[in-house]
Amino acid sequence: MALLRISTVGEKVLREIAKPVTEFNDELKKLSEDMAETMKAADGVGLAAPQVGLSLRVFVIDFGYIDYTKREKEGDKPPKIDFRSVTFVNPEIISRSGVEKRSEGCLSIPNFSADVERAERIVCKYFDVDGNEHTIEEDGLAAVAIQHEFDHLEGKLFIDKVSSLKRDMAMRKVKKYLNGLKDSTDAVELALYGKK
Repeated sequence: MALLRISTVGEKVLREIAKPVTEFNDELKKLSEDMAETMKAADGVGLAAPQVGLSLRVFVIDFGYIDYTKREKEGDKPPKIDFRSVTFVNPEIISRSGVEKRSEGCLSIPNFSADVERAERIVCKYFDVDGNEHTIEEDGLAAVAIQHEFDHLEGKLFIDKVSSLKRDMAMRKVKKYLNGLKDSTDAVELALYGKK
């Protein structure tokens, strides 16, 4: 497995509509593993293929973190978060209901978050890396994460849902962060966000 460089806002790949996966093979499995490792290293909840420079309809979500936060909210705080990445290939959101506003961030827009409205509950159909079809119904953070990553496959970013003032602030924060990388000694940070 390997860490992949994360594309940041302003890079063309983040604004393209991603292409469907046509082959379920070892290359797809390796991409899934590398994306999961990259997401974990970056402390993310989700990561889409366009965020690692590939225009493919694939994303990964850490359901271990989602389960942890759900149990914590219910008053049952587990001793640790068990990382559990699920890969969504060629996903389709087949229904949305309700409205929920939550604070969102994005690995492609480091150091910025904002409140965004999304559907409260979704039903999503997708394939796993072996080509098996699944349908899940989710709410809360899982529904938000799936919608957020699905937007990446459509060339959309969560900052498209906020005011132009907040978008400008996001761009300035990302630029400042990337400029500050030249002074970083953090090998993981440099691997994730360093030069192309």
